[in-house]
Amino acid sequence: MADQYGRPGDGARRGRTPAIRWDEPPEGPVLVLLDQTRLPAEEAELVCADAASLVEAILTLAVRGAPLLGLAGAYGVALAAARGADVDEAADALAAARPTAVNLARGVRLAQAAYRAALSGGTTATDGAGGPGAPGGSPVGAGDRAGAARAALAAARALHARDADASAAMARHGLALLDELLPGGRHRVLTHCNTGALVSGGEGTAFAVALAAHREGRLRRLWVDETRPLWQGARLTAYEAARHGMPYTLLTDSAAGSLFAAGEVDAVLIGADRIAADGSVANKVGSYPLAVLARYHHVPFVVVAPVTTIDLDTPSGASIEVEQRSGREVTEVRMPHTAAGAGGGVPVAPLGTQAYNPAFDVTPPELVTAVVTEMGAVSPVTAPAIAGLCARSRQVTIS
Repeated sequence: MADQYGRPGDGARRGRTPAIRWDEPPEGPVLVLLDQTRLPAEEAELVCADAASLVEAILTLAVRGAPLLGLAGAYGVALAAARGADVDEAADALAAARPTAVNLARGVRLAQAAYRAALSGGTTATDGAGGPGAPGGSPVGAGDRAGAARAALAAARALHARDADASAAMARHGLALLDELLPGGRHRVLTHCNTGALVSGGEGTAFAVALAAHREGRLRRLWVDETRPLWQGARLTAYEAARHGMPYTLLTDSAAGSLFAAGEVDAVLIGADRIAADGSVANKVGSYPLAVLARYHHVPFVVVAPVTTIDLDTPSGASIEVEQRSGREVTEVRMPHTAAGAGGGVPVAPLGTQAYNPAFDVTPPELVTAVVTEMGAVSPVTAPAIAGLCARSRQVTIS
């Protein structure tokens, strides 16, 4: 069950409504989401009291973006556990909600593993960011479902903290790379879809790099693709850029070519929903054409994503399952939801028109200048370089 409120939460009164937060009102634990379908018209929170309502929020894109979906998946398992629901059933439903975004399934399985380990005994639960087994927690005995629920929540909170740290590190590494690729000037950056705080436990991925450049006085212009058919650039990236006072300009997706031809783009920064072992990048549909344009015009094309988005079990781009969404997203223009009710669809094509609507496309590694993660940047993008990033991440985690 989900309840929706057209009022900001405590975070908004402090200046920002968090994209996701755990809450424990008297009626029981809930997961509270900033409903992204209502932006930019209204900051409203969507309250999910069970895994089914969270799955619906994921499918309708009320919550979206690879890192944030990982957090939502982990918190969703914790929610099912805390509410006494079937945790494995909830985990399977959550993991399957959006197949291309690898972070979602990873977040789900992380919290599910913490729950199972605690249930079998020998695990310690903590409400802090240390995760199961961290010092200061309370012992969990075999068969203790309440303790196992606490362990799942601790795992989700630990993932949340790591994602915030990763966001800050990606911003640093990305800005350093931009300065290396484009020395001695203020950057004109083109971005696609939305990769800011709305998709992250921190300030985002690709957007965080642009924001870091802005704070250092090195961002001349942020070019924002509208990102059809659901307008994530127009509705969400422009919303975030405006809040930060960044110099930005919105353009139609089809205008990007003329912008490159005019020499107005110094670099392209995008996020990723899955990076295959060979360095192929699945991201919001429209990313691949930008990579082709960037290569032709000798403009760096940079992908910014946490190591959790790399999937070494997916050997190449051809192995990535690309989500196909409803054709109505193409044949109708839908207005953002508001407190007055659900956004309505205005037909822009004849009744019965068939539409091709992949949510993502795949960019081959040879078109990617660099991949930036919290562990640093790699260029050129090759299978050994991608594997090396993951190996360094494992070493840091273990140590």
